[in-house]
Amino acid sequence: MGKPASEAVVPRHVAIVMDGNGRWATRRFLPRVAGHKQGVESLRRCVRACVDRGVQVLTVFAFSSENWNRPVEEVSGLMDLMVGALAREVPRLTRDGVKLHFVGERGGLSEKIAAGLLKAEAATATNNRLVLNVCFNYGGRWDIARAAALLATRGEAITEASLDAAMALSHVPDPDLFIRTGGEQRLSNFLLWQSAYAELFFSDKLWPEFDEAALDDAIAAYQRRERRFGQTSAQLADNARRDPQAA
Repeated sequence: MGKPASEAVVPRHVAIVMDGNGRWATRRFLPRVAGHKQGVESLRRCVRACVDRGVQVLTVFAFSSENWNRPVEEVSGLMDLMVGALAREVPRLTRDGVKLHFVGERGGLSEKIAAGLLKAEAATATNNRLVLNVCFNYGGRWDIARAAALLATRGEAITEASLDAAMALSHVPDPDLFIRTGGEQRLSNFLLWQSAYAELFFSDKLWPEFDEAALDDAIAAYQRRERRFGQTSAQLADNARRDPQAA
């Protein structure tokens, strides 16, 4: 059996597909971009909650490479929202000790947004309480293909270890807990390589409704699970007897 929640550790790395902003707005007869604005508030709460609970890394799916296919007005609204959020949130993140990393293809972004991402990363570079990876214009297949191409350019052999080191999230450990809100139960091209052994948690709550209590529910579900990484329960128990500190 896995550890009971009271004895288990908080996941080091939490990854979230923040799904349901548009549906939240539609149900309230609001434009979809209003849902994305409310989603920023949910992200703010989630970041603060992760800091308070001792999570070391939070990775969120903000804009996928497939999202360019959405209606032009929604994409434009999302870009404007990103610019405004960077200006407002960076001082707050700095006070909370959050280091920002933006992960994704920047070639298709406007100069204004690309410059804003660099500025935000530089402003938070020395923070050390939480690493916040914002996947923007990102796709899991893009990530794998990019890493393989990089190794080929260098003339390096493509192995699991070399590919892992070339991935866009090589600066952090793989996710322990993968959360998707909005009631859907799929990965949607998010962290395909990194989530090989992540524990999956699907919430029916739309992202603007996902609060601290919902995060705690996801963490509690994670803590009730037994993470075997290919081993048997008996092996885990034997390892725990030999090294109680690693249990």
